Amino acid sequence: MSAISLVTPDWLALRGPADDAARSAALAARAARLLPAGPLEVHDLGSGTGAMMRWLAPRLPGPQTWVLHDGDPGILAHVGSGFARDADGRPVTVRTSVEPLAELDPAAIAGAALVTASALLDVVTADEARRIVAACVASRAPALFSLSVTGRIDLHPVHPLDAELEAAFDEHQRRIAAGRRLLGPDAGPTIARLFADAGWPTRAERTPWRLGPADAALVEAWLDGWIVAAVEQRPELSAAAIPYRARRLAQLAAGALRVDVHHEDLLAWPA
Repeated sequence: MSAISLVTPDWLALRGPADDAARSAALAARAARLLPAGPLEVHDLGSGTGAMMRWLAPRLPGPQTWVLHDGDPGILAHVGSGFARDADGRPVTVRTSVEPLAELDPAAIAGAALVTASALLDVVTADEARRIVAACVASRAPALFSLSVTGRIDLHPVHPLDAELEAAFDEHQRRIAAGRRLLGPDAGPTIARLFADAGWPTRAERTPWRLGPADAALVEAWLDGWIVAAVEQRPELSAAAIPYRARRLAQLAAGALRVDVHHEDLLAWPA
């Protein structure tokens, strides 16, 4: 049993359909109404292979230029070109920028009409969150942050070990990694509070993955990563986790397992 990396192209492709189904179309529509007349420049932080761009660009007016920021040049190499179009069917222009998020300079997003991120905030630190918000406030660009984990998992049918694994996983999400204390499930409320402190209105929407038999490959990969992280955090759960995993995989194979992985989307904009 091995955890799947959250930053591999394979994992990003596997989770892509569930991400797209979960994202808040209502917040995207509201973000579109906040934008000036084009052309628009959109900056996507921690962009990965460009999933947020592919989903959001058709919901925004154009012409659009997207600047994809990521610390991993190998990930950005999988972005490709010519596959994202704006609401009027025009292809978007894509630029990439390689930089660690911890070193984000407000000047890097100067000129942005919109700042976005997806499945990013829970792996940043409090200092990085402040840096992101400060950059958005300095640019006066609305921010749409998608799919931040909330720490809540619902599995059906319920198992007695679910709550312990969930708690251990949440602790793991808040761990110190390479000297960085991650925000984990505290990220969404932290970012919202930072924007509120800057005088910006915010709106949040629940955006859960709702996974069932049709999502078996994603459920299995997610389940393995969830259990591995929980056991890494609390090694005393290791013995119980082995039969737990076997039971869950048997339920998945029988079409009897459903998983809700809870996320939240957040929109913030200048007052």
